[in-house]
This record gives sequence, structure tokens and C-alpha cells, in this order.
Amino acid sequence: MATYPAEGTPAPDFSLPGQDGNTHSLHEWQGKYVVLYFYPKDMTPGCTREACGFRDALAALQPLNAVVVGISRDSIASHEKFAAKYELPFLLLSDPDHQVAEAYGVWQEKKNYGKTSMGVVRTTFILDPQGRIAKIFPKVKVDGHVEKVIEALQQLQATSTPSSSG
Repeated sequence: MATYPAEGTPAPDFSLPGQDGNTHSLHEWQGKYVVLYFYPKDMTPGCTREACGFRDALAALQPLNAVVVGISRDSIASHEKFAAKYELPFLLLSDPDHQVAEAYGVWQEKKNYGKTSMGVVRTTFILDPQGRIAKIFPKVKVDGHVEKVIEALQQLQATSTPSSSG
């Protein structure tokens, strides 16, 4: 049974290729909240609704100092088509060997139509500006999920104490 890293602990670092042609690592977003969402597959109904939900919520997420990053096992070519078709303005990273999914505990046994297989369980992590796991949304149900992420970001920022005075 896969276990998620604990809230409050440093997020597992990674370097993965994105649909923008660059390789991305966690440290790039130091100082920002990162909404890191793992999803099973490009172009499927649930994953499309989730991605479009984050796309449509970017205006609410940006003032919260948050970036959205999606990760799945799909190829860069698949991510490029998915991002282009749905005008996704955030990064989609490719984790074909599911090493990052395993590090985050989202590579789990799944049952589908009575068959058991291993795959990505839809999960969202909010990482704080110091790169720690601030909140985990396990086994995400797509409907209403983006709103829960925004609420969590608002609560995290209301309770966090600024490290420097402005």
C-alpha cells in the first residue's frame, strides 16, 4: 500500500520534462505555493474536467501566489495536444516511469471494471513556499475540487506568518 509523504515534510524533489520543451524541478517555484496535481490520463473525461477547472480558476489562484502543475505518465506529445486542445496555461509534466508518482505515494493499486492494476490515483498536493507539503487531497473527486484547493490556499495564507515585513 502506497503512503503519501506527511504534511509538513519537505516535498520529494523531481526533474521532469514539460510540454513547454523544458525540464522542470521543484526548486523553480521556491517562494510560491505549488498546486501539484497527479492525474491518470490526458484527454479522458475526468482529467479534462479537472484540468479545465484549474485553467478556469487561474484568475483566483494567481493572487494567492500559486502555480498549477499537472503530472501524469503521458508523453510530452500527448501533453502538448492536451494543453493545446483545452488551452491549458500551466505546465503538464511527463512521468512515464512513474518515479515521481511513487515518491508522492500516488502510484497505487486500482480496481477498474473488476480488474486490478497499478496506476496513478488522482491526488493533489499543495506545497508551501518553502517546498513543504502543506495539504494533501487524496483520491480526488473532480467536481468541486478546484474550489476546495482555493479555500485551502486561502486558509494556509491566513494562518501563515510572513517571514519578512513588507
